[in-house]
Amino acid sequence: MTKFQDLGLSPSTMKAVKRMGFEEATPIQAEAIPLSLKKLDIIGQAQTGTGKTAAFGIPLVEKVDMKNDSIQGIIVAPTRELAIQVSEELYKIGYGKRVRVLSIFGGQDISRQIRALKKKPQIIVGTPGRILDHINRRTLRLENVHTAVLDEADEMLNMGFIEDIEAILAQIPTERQTLLFSATMPAPIQRMAEKFMKNPTVVRVKAKEMTVPQIEQYYLEVQEKNKFDILTRLLDIQSPELAIVFGRTKRRVDELAEALNLRGYMAEGIHGDLSQAKRLSVLRKFKEGTIDVLVATDVAARGLDISGVTHVYNFDIPQDPESYVHRIGRTGRAGKTGMAITFITSREKPYLKIVEKTTKRPMDRMKPPTLDEALEGQQRVTMDKILHTIEANNIQYYKQPAESLLNEHNATTIIAAALKLLTKEPETVPVKLTEEPPLASKREKKSYDRRKGNDGGRKKSSYRSRSNSKRGNYSRSKSYR
Repeated sequence: MTKFQDLGLSPSTMKAVKRMGFEEATPIQAEAIPLSLKKLDIIGQAQTGTGKTAAFGIPLVEKVDMKNDSIQGIIVAPTRELAIQVSEELYKIGYGKRVRVLSIFGGQDISRQIRALKKKPQIIVGTPGRILDHINRRTLRLENVHTAVLDEADEMLNMGFIEDIEAILAQIPTERQTLLFSATMPAPIQRMAEKFMKNPTVVRVKAKEMTVPQIEQYYLEVQEKNKFDILTRLLDIQSPELAIVFGRTKRRVDELAEALNLRGYMAEGIHGDLSQAKRLSVLRKFKEGTIDVLVATDVAARGLDISGVTHVYNFDIPQDPESYVHRIGRTGRAGKTGMAITFITSREKPYLKIVEKTTKRPMDRMKPPTLDEALEGQQRVTMDKILHTIEANNIQYYKQPAESLLNEHNATTIIAAALKLLTKEPETVPVKLTEEPPLASKREKKSYDRRKGNDGGRKKSSYRSRSNSKRGNYSRSKSYR
């Protein structure tokens, strides 16, 4: 294994790296850092979790000239969550040099960002839409940038940002270093690399094992309208200690959390539109066990430090296998077993096959539970509680009234009444969720793109910027603390 001290880093960066607890470089760091320090263009093909932020962050920090107050490096990321995560890690890497890092993304007050940009950050981390917005407002000038990084390029392609990325790169001097990181290399990404990079060196890191053997994986084929009732029956039967339910959209998360509470479950939702304070509050409640079901979107769940999750329910199947792996990776940790259950409609079977092919492990089909099975599940929970109370042997104050009851009724009748009283019977409170359309197949997606014309990607990214700017997840730039 390569140690960071063998990579020829400056004392200030080595001090920061040691402060972060890093000793040995991951494979992508060991390959990419020396190449990047030589100012070569790099295509890094690696999954999330391989240490790629430090792979581009360490050499970028090394190259920042502290006497130069202009923006010298820019990292483009697909989501605000990733932008925040990357900027926080860059702040830690640049701690020794006091490099100034600023993250900009939709959802923050733009005037606040403009004020922060006037404080002369040296590295910018941002989402495509908001970066372009600042470029168009002339509040972000990139003529002195020597390093451009595209992080999770395939994810940005999926989100329709490819035109925005090209527009951003066109604003940066051609005499620059370009680093592109992507889990996969679809044709549009390859074409962009050919257009904007100079003889890039390809660094490929073998994908980590995509799943862990401790996780039992199942799928249920159900109609969209029946999903919620099936979910609550599963919760009743399985009685998870801590569960996460994943929804595809923010609206879905809000509606699911509200519906679960209506049915008598302790649930709260978490997604990108929540303030940072609210997010931390929800996570604290979940970790403390005040709520037993967390409902989340993919982007909100990435990077969360959560342990003790016993069950993950994919209420909506994600459109890419990596998101699936991120989701189910919340359970089955520290050698413990976990269970992941994915809901699909009949039209979403192709996505199931893609996930199974990627994880190299088929999911077992699960039969949707009935209302009677849900009731039996709750009865078992009650019986377990009663047996536990008997074993604890702290019932002496209840024996006299029990004997009085036995004088008037037989034992079976009394126990049946106690079970009924203590059992949480499956709720039938009517719940209305907004139906989410099933994921489109590749054929359907191509047909849709043709109907939309060439500007589909730009429209999509513009919509994302607008929708994200309504409510804020404000993140203080760590450079200006």
